[in-house]
Amino acid sequence: MPVIAFTVLFALMGFGATASAAKNYGRVAGFTLHSRGELDCNGDSPAQKSLAKMYCTDIRGFLGIDNQNTWGGKFYDNGSYIGHDEPDATYLSSAPGSGNNVSWNLKLGKDPAAAPTGTNPGHDVSHWFELSPAPWLSMDMCDANSYPQLPCTPKSDSNAPACPNGNTCNPNSYPGGGSAFMEMQFYPPGNAPWIDSESCDATHWCAALTIDSLECTYGFAQCNVNCEEPVNFAFIQRDGVPAGPPAPQTGTVASFVPNKETLLMNQGDHVAVHMSDAPAPGGGHAFEVRIKDTTTGQTGWMQASAHNGFQNTSIVDCSGTPFNFEPEYSTAKKGNISPWAALQTNISTEFETGHFEPCTRLSDQLSSNPFDPLDTSKVFNACHGPYENNGVDESYEAGDANCYYKGNTHNGYAGPGTKTAPVEITHCQDNVFQNGDLDFDGTPYWREWPTGARSNTFPASFVEQRPTTNGGQSYPKWFLQTDVALSEADCTSTNQSACTVPPDGPGHFYPYWTQNTSCALEFGNVSSGNTFGKFAQYGTVQWAKLGYPEFEAPVMANTC
Repeated sequence: MPVIAFTVLFALMGFGATASAAKNYGRVAGFTLHSRGELDCNGDSPAQKSLAKMYCTDIRGFLGIDNQNTWGGKFYDNGSYIGHDEPDATYLSSAPGSGNNVSWNLKLGKDPAAAPTGTNPGHDVSHWFELSPAPWLSMDMCDANSYPQLPCTPKSDSNAPACPNGNTCNPNSYPGGGSAFMEMQFYPPGNAPWIDSESCDATHWCAALTIDSLECTYGFAQCNVNCEEPVNFAFIQRDGVPAGPPAPQTGTVASFVPNKETLLMNQGDHVAVHMSDAPAPGGGHAFEVRIKDTTTGQTGWMQASAHNGFQNTSIVDCSGTPFNFEPEYSTAKKGNISPWAALQTNISTEFETGHFEPCTRLSDQLSSNPFDPLDTSKVFNACHGPYENNGVDESYEAGDANCYYKGNTHNGYAGPGTKTAPVEITHCQDNVFQNGDLDFDGTPYWREWPTGARSNTFPASFVEQRPTTNGGQSYPKWFLQTDVALSEADCTSTNQSACTVPPDGPGHFYPYWTQNTSCALEFGNVSSGNTFGKFAQYGTVQWAKLGYPEFEAPVMANTC
């Protein structure tokens, strides 16, 4: 049904979001939801406005389970489809510790010297903030208060779903331990402020520890509509102290505004990342990320501990409890996954994409910034230009917001007198009415990705060495996957020919992984090296196996 947006389609099928969805979940005396916070990463809570735009963990569907939260193998948050695009490389190992102790070494991407342009799709000067708002590294976390609302034993393979094939499982089989999903996200330079765009400043990369939970019962039978996907968030700091309260219940504007201790990394720097369980202040252990910029010598870290203000969330009333998040699994075996996330993964690297579109003119001005009422700049909802006006059916999307003109300085975004460097290009960043570019016509779906480790018209690629565990052991196997088909409106279990990589957009392109001559991975449009079949590297759509349209390739040996 190419002319019906997902949200409209959902309503027509009779599964509109109503207060009855939370009929078993009331408020408990003593806890009141703040008017603004991050109790729903997708920004769809009827009880609370978001403090910041977020790049959330994508949620799977269950084919054959149709209710007000999932329909046709896709997940809906308060009646809105919230999927987005996450091409991913997942690493596998049966070695104890491989699921909770991992090291990465990589070289950060670097933008061209020339300013970005937006008049010649496929040939424009592009910058990293157009291509991926959040490259990330992942690990599953224990959270008994998250889907499927069952106990979880840290660093134990006993948490794995007994039958990880979605709706093909016996409904009475063990659906897995309570699971949250950690994304250690990098943020590109050039498109500040972070609170409603994606950058810490005009020239540096920065990073954050994010942990998404899901307040739903098994099979999404019931979700608390006020806090469906709560997220804990903290920038990686040189002193390890969060910039503001990280919990979804207690977050403030300060939580999402970098301060003088936020780790800033130069473009092209070499960085080493270590993610593991670590002793926590007050006793016990908590997940910890440490980043060393080996080019500058600076370090930063963050621990997801109760001491630092991290909390998990009650499905009953959305209240929070101080909590030490810990890694969920001992090993990185194939079946050790989050039971609710779209990506079938634990240890992985991913380039979130499909959020940005250059424009030459904007219209439909909004009365205020949906995320940041302090920002007095003009914000719009409609993009016009050669990327947008190219014959693509626009009914998939409810709008393009947030959209800004080149030169905008986001006056007052963090309080009186604050402003950012001028916006570099007139653009829209789809993150208000849907979480991605559902008609696939923005920069990421054109050939404007890196072609190598040096910048030219396009940015220089990330260069990622293969991860190691337990002090240097390699992960012997890996595979590639993407959830892009979840966002393809015509892709259904009965119309699998419409599930395609690349998706059906005017650019006819999708970024891919390439192994270079030094055995490192680069991501984008790098043709020199082993491209694993380019678009074909993502394998085939797995409706029958997984119950939703995930593209997944066969497991490969890691020969590096």
